[in-house]
Amino acid sequence: MNTQLLEALADLMREKGISKEVVMEAIEAAIVSAYKRNFGQAQNVRVDLNMDTGTIRVFARKDVVEEVADPRLEISLEDAQRINPNYQIGDVVELEVTPRDFGRIAAQTAKQVVTQRVREAERSIIYAEFVDREEDIMTGIVQRVDPRFVYVSLGKAEALLPANEQMPNETYKPHDRLKVYITKVEKTTKGPQIFVSRTHPGLLKRLFELEVPEIYDGTVEIKSIAREAGDRSKISVHSDNPEVDPVGACVGPRGQRVQAIVDELNGEKIDIVRWSADPVEFVANALSPAKVLRVIVNEEQKATTVIVPDYQLSLAIGKRGQNARLAAKLTGWKIDIKSESEAREMGIDPHAPSTSLDFSDAAADNENSEENGPSFDQSAEIE
Repeated sequence: MNTQLLEALADLMREKGISKEVVMEAIEAAIVSAYKRNFGQAQNVRVDLNMDTGTIRVFARKDVVEEVADPRLEISLEDAQRINPNYQIGDVVELEVTPRDFGRIAAQTAKQVVTQRVREAERSIIYAEFVDREEDIMTGIVQRVDPRFVYVSLGKAEALLPANEQMPNETYKPHDRLKVYITKVEKTTKGPQIFVSRTHPGLLKRLFELEVPEIYDGTVEIKSIAREAGDRSKISVHSDNPEVDPVGACVGPRGQRVQAIVDELNGEKIDIVRWSADPVEFVANALSPAKVLRVIVNEEQKATTVIVPDYQLSLAIGKRGQNARLAAKLTGWKIDIKSESEAREMGIDPHAPSTSLDFSDAAADNENSEENGPSFDQSAEIE
């Protein structure tokens, strides 16, 4: 075999991390196949490949029998003992059958096999690299766009950004740089297939980890995220360190940290609220920027009635119910919003202390009424 080919094989094995045994086994199997295909031999053969010298030898393997039925696979005891008197019935005799010009065919076959093995090894390496980055964030470059996908280069691999994972307020053009969240990595016959998202709540979480050192080091914890991608998001944060303001840490000096995230998400509004184990406090915080007068909690039904000033009702509900809907997702509690006037009509004191299990009969009678304002029951806890 060509010494240059042998050197190239050795370099490839080192560079791609393929073991010598794997390459040898694959080349030997391919050379056996090439021998049978090119020389019309159906016999049982073995290839001896010496990677140090580059020599290739082909041996036909024949069983020693009393009476030969197929001379391609069998040899008589008499003929076998002419080669070596020690052969007995049932032994296997190996006869060298290397064709004169077989080196060229073997070298070409070896090249094809190694090329295929290198391709497979590269695919496995890329898959192993990206499967470990599921639920992580990466920066990519848009390569091309079609109605189904935006194709994003992540360096060694190309990722797919499906239409339903694209931000409704964004237009993607080739050479655009953007951060994406890896949702799934699949192994296919054509290599790893990587799916990414711009709408996943996890993208928001990873962006805060990048921008806020206190989140990255664990001083501040993200408890939950509610997101309507491209429009508005809410995020609840908490710190066990009483000297750390979790909301202030996320906002940053003059709002620089959160503004960097808003810019990355193309102007998506982000409300950062303080998490609390007390549902009264947490629900009131989640409805920010609306001012809350009172929160009445029904633990059994995991529901709350929230009373707000009359002039704050539309702000608390939000455009198309968005603020209340996101607050319900963020907290995991049903939220029924009442204006101060509605509460008085129902016999509820809007300015009494917030309580648990304090639904009045009037409130209970009207709890499921469509006239009571929006009630939402959606939760999006981020692990």
